[in-house]
Order: sequence, then structure tokens, then C-alpha cells
Amino acid sequence: MNSDKLISALCYFSIFFAGFILPIAVYFIVSNPEVKRHALHALISHIIPALTVVFVVVPFFFFWSIEAFAAVTFLIFIILVIVNIGVVIWNVVKGIKVLVQD
Repeated sequence: MNSDKLISALCYFSIFFAGFILPIAVYFIVSNPEVKRHALHALISHIIPALTVVFVVVPFFFFWSIEAFAAVTFLIFIILVIVNIGVVIWNVVKGIKVLVQD
């Protein structure tokens, strides 16, 4: 197995164990442009779940009634869970695709 493929796939799989650290390190250490591209894509997909925290915090500042706050927060929470699960699945699929491509 090609080590470049393995490094690229590990960048995607690092969502489970290394977060931002591995894609950033790979991006700056490796000279292969294809591996850098995969590291950048993996980094962007790792940032998305971190940005979703903003959407959980924002309702605290705009809703003064507890009923509206609870309803909106619950809906946002459900949407964010779906988005975050989608990002994890996308990373796994991309990592597997990188490993099995010719």
C-alpha cells in the first residue's frame, strides 16, 4: 500500500482520534500536493463540527421566554446532531475511498 494513500486516509480518520492536529501537521510536513489536498479537505471537515457550537450558543442571547428558547434550542440541537453525524460519515467514506482508489 502506498504511504501517501495511508497518510491521506489517516487525515480523514483523524476525526476520531486527533482532530485538527494531524491534518495540520500533514499539510505542513508532506510535500506531495495530492496529500496536501486531502489534508486540507480533512481539516475543513474537522472544523465544521467546531463551528456548529456557535449555533448552540447564539439562542442564549436572543430568546427571553423559556418556551421559545427551549423549542428553538431543541430544533437547533437536532439539526446539529444530524450535521455532525453526516460529517463523521463523510470523513469515513472519503478515507475509505482514498485507500481503495488506484
